[in-house]
Amino acid sequence: MASVHEAEDMTPSFFIGQHESKRLTIISPHVVQGAHESGYDMLTSPITNNHFHSRVLSLLSSHLSNLYPLSYDATGTMGTAPNTKVLEVPALSPDDTPLTPNDSISQIVGVTSSWVDLCSPDPLIADISRQVLLLEVAYAAFCGISYLVIPGPRLHHGIIYSEGVVYYARAIQDALGLGPFIQFHVWLKMIDNTELDADEMGDLAPFAREEYLLSSDEQPFRVDAYGTWDAWDIVRTVCRYHARLFVALSLPRHLPSMSVQLRWHSEPVHLLTIDATSFIKNQKGYPVLSKTHQALISRFMRLRTAPWILLCDADPIHTEEDADNTRRIDRPPLDSSNYPTLAQAAAHGKRYHDSTPHLSYIRNLQHRQPPRSPMERFGIGYQDYLQAPLQPLTVNLESITYEVFEKDPIKYEWYEQAIGKALSDWLEQKKPTSGPDGRVVLAVVGAGRGPLVTRALQASKATGVEIEAWAVEKNPNAFILLQRHNQTAWGGKVNVVKSDMRSWKGPRRDSSSPTPDQAPVGQTIGIDGSLLCAPSESGAREECSSSGAVDILVSELLGSFGDNELSPECLDGVTHLLNPEHGISIPASYSAHLTPISAPKLHADISAQRSTNPAAPETPYVVMLHAIDYLSTSQPTVSISSPLHISSSGSNNGGSGTRSLTSTPPLTLEMPSPIVQAAWSFSHPNPNIPIPAPGESVVSNAHNVRRTRLTFPCQHHGVCHGLGGYFETVLYRNIELSTNPVTMDAKSPGMISWFPIYFPLKSPLYIPDDAEVVVSMYRLTDDRKVWYEWMVEVFKLERNSISTSTGCSTPVMSDARMASPGADNGHGRAKQSQRKIFGHGEIRRVRIGISEVHSTIKDGCLM
Repeated sequence: MASVHEAEDMTPSFFIGQHESKRLTIISPHVVQGAHESGYDMLTSPITNNHFHSRVLSLLSSHLSNLYPLSYDATGTMGTAPNTKVLEVPALSPDDTPLTPNDSISQIVGVTSSWVDLCSPDPLIADISRQVLLLEVAYAAFCGISYLVIPGPRLHHGIIYSEGVVYYARAIQDALGLGPFIQFHVWLKMIDNTELDADEMGDLAPFAREEYLLSSDEQPFRVDAYGTWDAWDIVRTVCRYHARLFVALSLPRHLPSMSVQLRWHSEPVHLLTIDATSFIKNQKGYPVLSKTHQALISRFMRLRTAPWILLCDADPIHTEEDADNTRRIDRPPLDSSNYPTLAQAAAHGKRYHDSTPHLSYIRNLQHRQPPRSPMERFGIGYQDYLQAPLQPLTVNLESITYEVFEKDPIKYEWYEQAIGKALSDWLEQKKPTSGPDGRVVLAVVGAGRGPLVTRALQASKATGVEIEAWAVEKNPNAFILLQRHNQTAWGGKVNVVKSDMRSWKGPRRDSSSPTPDQAPVGQTIGIDGSLLCAPSESGAREECSSSGAVDILVSELLGSFGDNELSPECLDGVTHLLNPEHGISIPASYSAHLTPISAPKLHADISAQRSTNPAAPETPYVVMLHAIDYLSTSQPTVSISSPLHISSSGSNNGGSGTRSLTSTPPLTLEMPSPIVQAAWSFSHPNPNIPIPAPGESVVSNAHNVRRTRLTFPCQHHGVCHGLGGYFETVLYRNIELSTNPVTMDAKSPGMISWFPIYFPLKSPLYIPDDAEVVVSMYRLTDDRKVWYEWMVEVFKLERNSISTSTGCSTPVMSDARMASPGADNGHGRAKQSQRKIFGHGEIRRVRIGISEVHSTIKDGCLM
């Protein structure tokens, strides 16, 4: 039976709080206890009360009545000394706040005043609002409040739109310095919809003087899907992606498009607020959420740091005192005519009154969450966690690192299938072998703890093709374990060699073994008709032994970008041992793939490291990308199950996939597919390895240099924080592995051995609507190490003024590939590149942004 801890890891936990926008009750320990008894984990409390609000309004009214009319000076500005008369908001008094430091303060989420307007075009209103905010933050910090919710910026002031967000951001920056131990949550709506905005009695916004408001007959637009995200982007940019700045996201009754939902999914959302009006009634009259809301909540609850949930103005808090008051209500005496019948009494007794139906529904939704998939359970703690890539050539890995790789349920199964198919083909095609006794010589280079050796032996047994197995490993500690495995598990069937694969001389042959002339024709082969002798420890040639060829060379040297752990260089050093006519390399080829992504959390984490690690912004990181947004996507072509991405696991040998199901029928949602393009590829054996020049021992590595320049169309505006890197590999024939999000489910579903690689940008690049992101990347070498260089450009696509719009919503593309070349679409059709335009006029590209050239030359992979 699973432990309690394991059971908790299987399904996400919900932490649910209660918020009342007009709360008058002082949150005392008694009230907090009542909330816990009702099933809530926390409560919100305003920092100040109506008394303080009224005091500020009185001061403002008195101040406005004493001001002189506004006037422009000779330079045409109103920012003059006569127009600037400051109103100072006095300090808080005991009558101004319901908060008091006590034992329950840790259960309280503070909420600042919503009636202020930090974005007001009137500097007087904006300054008063800023003073109120800072007074509230200072007192909240004194009381020990750890979590503070600040209502988001007001974006509309007549026809003025989003002009004051920078003032709001500047105030938040000051607040962050004033509350050093507070986590700040900017309370934002998912979309900007003016129909949902309404001034309430006592708001400061209507007090803005007309001279600061633009007058026009134009009607402001009503809905901007990315309007509130744009405001958030300004706030977090001004605050430099502060580690204590988060989003409290309000879920509307009708959710926006999936692209908007995914954008918020990539942001640091630590609170989801659900108003009572966002619920709908089911057939029995109980409040429920739509299937799309359920799907969204499920996605957020799969994040590494799952957000808390605040139910707003939904269910009141009932304490024992309230129950006593209810019981003391005077009821009129019942006469005989008022007594219920037996049937009525029985029906009444069956009724159950739920005083917190919204909370009960959310708790029920929690219990109906599907358990975490194997990939999710494996990835707990790894989501969006930055890790430096391995350097296995220069560092001997520890056993725990190998163990993590070996937990993969797919990779080694696929390797075994590839080896089995190669052995079967060898037998069917009657290829000659390199073994003196007719066995196929199979070498696992970089054997680690030996999982591939085990799989090779199993494949040999399953196919009936005998092999001569060799395991080559340079790690002296892993070599000890390989020897033990050979004694205990492999029955002495494996030749274990301690050597760097590039220095290995090949399988050792005794002089008594059959020579090429003596061996049966069609069963053995030497190297160019001769057997080379290997030097002894003293350096002398031995008469009794020589080196042979390898028929099948197996390796697992791939990194998160395919070649980033120097697989090409390692295999180049051992390729000369491969049977020159029939030799097989597993893997046979691999390719690197890229796509631009928005990853604010990763950017914030890297920025926090810059003071201690200046190279952090130019370091590619291995990371389980989760809270990201793909910036370049194609129109949805397939439907996936929601509320989660449901992963199936199985094998290609007839095993059917197993799926995690919920008790609620999954909703079919169309998800945009990322455009992931191939940067370059490598194949083995490589016929273009140069021969060392006479007198030189070092082979040039110039043949492994690569470069690429890729164009990605971006339909919606956003911010590029870096590049997501993936790989695809062909192990043998049609057996493939992939981390590419477009092809991984088709080629290797459920594989967990490799996380993607992330190439960061020092400074994020803003991308407008209908733009192109152009990525230039290099793989460079100086024959001692290998490093990468990359840069990103942003182009705005503009139509010629003579062209006419067709109303097409697809982004303009400039000869960009829609998907990785060779990606299987289920029918074997290759993706075709295409150019889509809005009208019949010419398209002009205007460069509006360019990054620095990033380079890992200082910390390149040593060869």
